[in-house]
Amino acid sequence: MTAFWLARSKINDPVAYKRYTDRVPEIIASHGGKIRARGGDFQILEGPKKFERFVVIEFPSLKAAEACWASDEYQEAASNRKYGAGEVELVILEAGEFTK
Repeated sequence: MTAFWLARSKINDPVAYKRYTDRVPEIIASHGGKIRARGGDFQILEGPKKFERFVVIEFPSLKAAEACWASDEYQEAASNRKYGAGEVELVILEAGEFTK
């Protein structure tokens, strides 16, 4: 069943953060992931206005989404945004069944 990464981020150091974003699309693709929305216009309807960037990534399964996040390649790339370069909240959501 399809699963999604839902990410919210705040970029504190654009140069360091770019070292992360330059590598991630290839890593995601290697796990069957597809970027569905990344950095476009947005409106915050409810909740804190802390985050300034939103990303939605589709994976073929929850297992593939988890494996991508846990991979050595992703964790190495993510180290470029940690430690002050950016703040991120990342949730993995399985699509589930839709009811009528």
